[in-house]
Amino acid sequence: MVPGYLLVQYFRRKNYLETGRGLCFPLVKTCVFGNEPKAPDEVPLAPRAEPAETSPTWQALKLLFCAAGLQVSYLTWGVLQERVMTRSYGATATLPGERFSDSQFLVLMNRVLALTVSGLYCILCKQPRHGAPMYRYSFASLSNVLSSWCQYEALKFVSFPTQVLAKASKVIPVMLMGKLVSRRSYEHWEYLTAGLVSIGVSMFLLSSGPEPHSSPATTLSGLILLAGYIAFDSFTSNWQDALFAYKMSSVQMMFGVNFFSCLFTVGSLLEQGALLEGVRFMGRHSEFAAHTLLLSICSACGQLFIFYTIGQFGAAVFTIIMTLRQAFAILLSCLLYGHTVTVVGGLGVAVVFAALLLRVYARGRLKQRGKKVVPVESSVQKV
Repeated sequence: MVPGYLLVQYFRRKNYLETGRGLCFPLVKTCVFGNEPKAPDEVPLAPRAEPAETSPTWQALKLLFCAAGLQVSYLTWGVLQERVMTRSYGATATLPGERFSDSQFLVLMNRVLALTVSGLYCILCKQPRHGAPMYRYSFASLSNVLSSWCQYEALKFVSFPTQVLAKASKVIPVMLMGKLVSRRSYEHWEYLTAGLVSIGVSMFLLSSGPEPHSSPATTLSGLILLAGYIAFDSFTSNWQDALFAYKMSSVQMMFGVNFFSCLFTVGSLLEQGALLEGVRFMGRHSEFAAHTLLLSICSACGQLFIFYTIGQFGAAVFTIIMTLRQAFAILLSCLLYGHTVTVVGGLGVAVVFAALLLRVYARGRLKQRGKKVVPVESSVQKV
């Protein structure tokens, strides 16, 4: 990141966009300046343009489609990942087989497939003219890597209730980060409903979720890591939301983010010496390669739904959907396996549904007020 930052600053100081020539000029222009006629120092902090006015029914159907796609993709991905990480490959009557334990290599395979699919789609299908400088995607990729690291490290130093409260309360930090990154403004009822969703999900998860037997005590280091996880995760979705100001498609966003994610992950695996070992394991076990391919397909589908949801509805709505995913997974487990839901858990579900209904009602009233103002303005213009 440091050499990249220094290169970007060097090309800007030299005014390379005006004076540069040669074979490297198109590459430097794409990576550093982009193709939009904007000042080189301008950051896309303007709020994301809202989609064209459509009927409430169509918007609701799109939201349900995004929510269902995210739930199915990542629930399936979670089941497949657990199967891959706990299965013994190459087991015979005499040999116990071997397990694959490097989850970071699986992340690399997921990102390589997503990068390949999005790249081929951009080549074969017509896309909007790409205008964002390529290096801006690296911010979202790096913050995603750091948020994942903080999350897994924090699990060693915080108690189970603290983990649940942090994951369920991400909506408010995402909204606050949106004010800093993309200068988005939220109404008071949006903060209220986000807080109610966080409270309801926390009540349900703490009362119905299976608490691990060896839950560590919460330490200061754990709280710092947890704060880092929330901050980096909030920045990731909001920065991606801000990048949509360049009028790009979800597939273009997917390609840019995964390009830098592949670079970061490959660098990390090479530093640990785990890249070649993962490739050798895949060569020894063809079944593992097939399972990895299925896992990567689910991850790529999930990424498409992520970027489409953020592009259509913004980072806050996406975070609400992903927060509800945790409660939905436990609720589905209770229904399938006959586990009981406590009174506190049922009350938490009721709070969540009340918050969602309040959000829909408030947004509907806001749109009705906007429609009532339009005829008055048009009549004044006619006069």
